[in-house]
Amino acid sequence: MLHKCEGIVIRTRDYGETNKIVILYTRELGKVALMARGAKKTNSRLSSVSQMFTHGIYMYHGGSGMGSLQQGDMISSSRTMKEDLYKAAYASYMAELLDKAVEDKKPDPFLFELLQQSFALINEGYDEEVICYIFELKLLPLFGVQPVLNECANCGAGEGDFSFSFRMNGFLCHRCKHLDDYRLPLSGKAVRILRLFYFIDLHRLGKVSLQEQTKQELKKVIRTYYDEYVGVYAKSRSFLDQMERMKRTMEGPENK
Repeated sequence: MLHKCEGIVIRTRDYGETNKIVILYTRELGKVALMARGAKKTNSRLSSVSQMFTHGIYMYHGGSGMGSLQQGDMISSSRTMKEDLYKAAYASYMAELLDKAVEDKKPDPFLFELLQQSFALINEGYDEEVICYIFELKLLPLFGVQPVLNECANCGAGEGDFSFSFRMNGFLCHRCKHLDDYRLPLSGKAVRILRLFYFIDLHRLGKVSLQEQTKQELKKVIRTYYDEYVGVYAKSRSFLDQMERMKRTMEGPENK
């Protein structure tokens, strides 16, 4: 059976000397695995459309098992993202998280829009760290966890000075902070940004510029939350952490 779908390449693997296995996340069909025969050859018509982060319209033969990619028409090559080491590292981590969060052939148009819009914003020059933090927060329900970020996880207060409690799965106000001696202190700005990123529609996101200190607060909460509640190991995260350390070193001691 011949299928047509709009998809984004989220993973590839070499297969033999000339072939590639391409994992697409598609709008119509969810995650699908396809054999791209001859895609490693430079003159192959499948070479460009089977590269990481490529967004296109794909035609493939397939049934219940792995399909066979027949052709692809590129919508976006994500060239800017591919040519920037830091942007590519963040995009790889996001793609791997999505790959681990979803099962094969379970479509979710909202999730496709999230991925497509996230990559488009990074290509347009938006801060890749900011987009990644939003993406990580948006994926949490797919892993079966939802932190309480709109109010105090204990008393329900919506205003006050908040810290983050991994024990209580969310914010704790200043009146309830005694419940967790290991809570993570947060600045008021970090609290506001976490709330914003968790609930905002990416289509409504304007240009966001965050200080390094605020980024580090967000990273601490989000990555520790993934470690404590999600438990997914992503190879690309180790490389990303190396890139972040290298970037801070190059930018100067004030950013360490």
